[in-house]
Amino acid sequence: MSTSTEDRRVRIVLNAFDTLFNKRDYAAAERFWSPRYIQHSAHIAPGREGLFELVKGLPATLRYENHLAAATGDFIILHGRFSGHGLPAAWVVADIVRMEGDILAEHWDVIQDEATRAQSKSGLPMFGDRFPD
Repeated sequence: MSTSTEDRRVRIVLNAFDTLFNKRDYAAAERFWSPRYIQHSAHIAPGREGLFELVKGLPATLRYENHLAAATGDFIILHGRFSGHGLPAAWVVADIVRMEGDILAEHWDVIQDEATRAQSKSGLPMFGDRFPD
């Protein structure tokens, strides 16, 4: 697969995440997620509807920030932060998305509460170059 195809897919997934999690534009988000979307996350009900319902139930303050994105073939891997979800710590998340053409078809994630400076044994932040305030 060409680098330009992988770059395009990264842009699609980042746009999809922004559309759903930050803009909360569910009609536009439907164009990004397959109606047959497969969800592997333990925190989200099956399918595109499960994901959209989860987001609808979260506070309007929810935000997604991306730090890193990489693609290999049909797979896009994002390293990002979800904040404003109403829990004490933001989540630092590795999202893995499988694409079918230009549509998000399948998803896995690994989620961890973001550590503060005092909690970090490495002394390094989990997201970006600064610890959370």
